[in-house]
Amino acid sequence: MRLSLLVGAAMLFGKSYAYVVTGSAAVLSDAAESVVHVAAVAFAAFSLWLSLRPADPGHPYGHDRISFFSAGVEGGLIVLAAVFIIHDAISKWIAGLRIESPGTGALLVAGAGLLNLVLGLYLIRQGRRHRSLILVANGKHVLTDSWTSLGVIVGLLLVMWTGWLPFDPILALLVAVNILWSGAKLVRESVGGLMDESDPATYEKVMAVLEFEAASRGLEYHQLRHRNSGVRDWVDLHLLFPADTTIDVAHRQATEIEAAIKRALDRPSTVTTHLEPIEGHEETHRELKGASD
Repeated sequence: MRLSLLVGAAMLFGKSYAYVVTGSAAVLSDAAESVVHVAAVAFAAFSLWLSLRPADPGHPYGHDRISFFSAGVEGGLIVLAAVFIIHDAISKWIAGLRIESPGTGALLVAGAGLLNLVLGLYLIRQGRRHRSLILVANGKHVLTDSWTSLGVIVGLLLVMWTGWLPFDPILALLVAVNILWSGAKLVRESVGGLMDESDPATYEKVMAVLEFEAASRGLEYHQLRHRNSGVRDWVDLHLLFPADTTIDVAHRQATEIEAAIKRALDRPSTVTTHLEPIEGHEETHRELKGASD
């Protein structure tokens, strides 16, 4: 994250200089996206630090869910940048277009875009390796910045080759649509995480473990639920044991099943089991529910 912040600041300086040199709407759109990127990375760095803090009395489940909030903030900032780019490109088109030194601008933006491409791929790789939504979201944002730079370069080259200035705002608008889509996807992922949206892949892994582990011990299970907090999976379920099972044996078997589920998941996880007898558990629930009603 420190590397991302440092590179983002350098990119902002380089693209701002390129805009001063060219006056290009497309270059300005790229620089504006970099402003958003620096702000988003700063918040993401804070979020990463907070997400790694241990649980405390005020946050007994830890601070993991800041990951989804961070991704949502980054996505929202990307959307705002896209809106600004669209507004600026149309305004410049209406007011009259003027571009100077497009070749110099294209070279500056190309250097920034190549650096962002390498950084974005590195961040996504590290994020997936460490199961960090914050790093993956930041990497996708950096890649978006590199695609933005590519669009800007294409626009400047077309202006140089054809002399038709509207290529500049047209490419700026296309870039804006692309990053708008990227930002919207991040916001959607953030909302899904904050709303505890289920993950089919995680569900299938847990079910496969339960089918084998429960059957091999003559047990049943129900009330399976799972969610992801951004860096950790949380799984809870009810295990049903024969009525003559001692609490010691039941606890040992439940602990073994919890460990098997943890091994099957590819990121840190917390598994909680609730022990019930197979015989009469439904009657007990009905009686207690009737009493509470």
